[in-house]
Amino acid sequence: MEAISPHAIPFVDAHIHLWKLDHLRYPWLTGPFDDTGPNGSVEAIARDYLARDYARDLAAWNPVAAVHVDAGAAADHALAETEWLEQQAGTAGIPTALVAFAALDDPQVGDLLAPQASHSRVRGIRHIVNWHADPARSYTPRDLTREAGWQAGYARLADHGLSFDLQCYPGQMPGMVGLIARHPQIPVIINHMGMPVLTDPDGLAEWRAGMRALAAIPHVAVKLSGLGFIRRDWDEALVLPLLRETVDMFGARRCMIASDTPTDKLFAPLSRYLEAYRTFTDSFSRDEQRDLWGRNANRLYRLGLEL
Repeated sequence: MEAISPHAIPFVDAHIHLWKLDHLRYPWLTGPFDDTGPNGSVEAIARDYLARDYARDLAAWNPVAAVHVDAGAAADHALAETEWLEQQAGTAGIPTALVAFAALDDPQVGDLLAPQASHSRVRGIRHIVNWHADPARSYTPRDLTREAGWQAGYARLADHGLSFDLQCYPGQMPGMVGLIARHPQIPVIINHMGMPVLTDPDGLAEWRAGMRALAAIPHVAVKLSGLGFIRRDWDEALVLPLLRETVDMFGARRCMIASDTPTDKLFAPLSRYLEAYRTFTDSFSRDEQRDLWGRNANRLYRLGLEL
């Protein structure tokens, strides 16, 4: 197949974060920092990251659009985050679309979703639900996906035409299959290749089983991103086979490349991620490359670009 240069194919970045730390409160980016969390210390990225920083970092990769996914602002700042990002987009042109935060287990979830959905760039919601039996792995104190209240909140996304960005661990995927299948009007985008937990005894087998079950649902897609969540010291020998398995499961029309900047900078320079994705996609046809690098994200996040 034909190799591509960084500039050759328009890149619709399916997952980025921006933040201004003196404008909103981000508990996870607020010290003191230590190495005990699921991803170690985040001190290295605990500084402002704005549209101009993103444009500088991606200058060599022909970014034509970017989807901002909630950046972990405090829950009571979720709507303020959307309002700030709308302002940034109005002046800088980035982000193109937003995946906002709403706590789906909130009894008044409808009152959270309606104002988010009223913003023109909001396409979906992410409520991180990574739960693991090892507390050091967990993002949440309990598995919300098993709770009736959270599942009812998930169903309310359809009322507002919103998609859902699913960030969970593979062990939670079998429990999500039925819920997702019952709501085909809610598109689901799996974050960061499903975040396999390689330190679990059956981590890869559990990831394969969960991802296959989700891939069997037609309205589920996946982001090729977050390689450092698989292993902090990742290399191409580890991740290229997993990227191939992911595309084999979902097909090239349901996968999209994302930088996850600046979070992924915790584990490697951004250029190293993008070069790994380029190496991987070089084996695909030019049409499939255009899908993976841009057209799928354009379609799935309803950006309306001509690509």
